[in-house]
Amino acid sequence: MSDEHKAALAEGRAQGRAIRAYLEALETHRPRRGRKRTPESMRKRLQRIDTELETADPMRRLHLVQERLDLEGELSAADAKVDLTALEEEFVQAAKAYSQRKGISYAAWRELGVSAATLRAAGISRGAA
Repeated sequence: MSDEHKAALAEGRAQGRAIRAYLEALETHRPRRGRKRTPESMRKRLQRIDTELETADPMRRLHLVQERLDLEGELSAADAKVDLTALEEEFVQAAKAYSQRKGISYAAWRELGVSAATLRAAGISRGAA
């Protein structure tokens, strides 16, 4: 395998990582429908779960334990701040070449939640694939 080929493979892997990281961050931080859960409301619910666990029957206890685990995971994710700007910058650098190489359209990016401004910054337009 030539050095040129190895470099092209490495570049493709780097672009793929940048795209994946940005799309995962968008998915994680996408606004959800319904009432917003705040860290405070999750902590209050965790306290109520601890109280309910004392008197719950085994089946109810099982569901409460799972809800507690879910809430603790949600809380830790809410506490972990993601630098979306840095991920977006990496995405902008990689997206055009990645789109051209993989045949990804403007509409596909938009459907996944990538903003029009971000695509414009990446050099991806509606008419380009």
